[in-house]
Amino acid sequence: MNRKLLRLLCLATLLMPALAGAVTEEDFEAETTQSLLNLCTVSADDPRHKEAIHFCHGYLVGAYDYHIAERSGAGLQPMVCLPTPHPSRNEAISLFVAWAKAHPQYMGDPPVEAEFRFLIETWPCKS
Repeated sequence: MNRKLLRLLCLATLLMPALAGAVTEEDFEAETTQSLLNLCTVSADDPRHKEAIHFCHGYLVGAYDYHIAERSGAGLQPMVCLPTPHPSRNEAISLFVAWAKAHPQYMGDPPVEAEFRFLIETWPCKS
């Protein structure tokens, strides 16, 4: 094997982890739980780190806030009851990420479905 080819292979091997962890444009479409998880766990070295983390937080908080607003009418009960004191946003998102990684069967599902499976399992409302 010539030295040029060997150097090229070594360089490709060194760069592979950085390329594998990069978020994609498709991740920002958030069609699957895996896509959202990619955004929530983006490497700090990724050039789109800031956008990915903000998207992750915005998506998860927005879906939760919509649930709260939708269930605030008379006679409606929420599906999720956070403890007092409430976990911080960062704590809740870290718990979601850990839960999602432990439930790979939901990676192809819409992220809002996985989010609410997590929320209901973690903080169910007691009747």
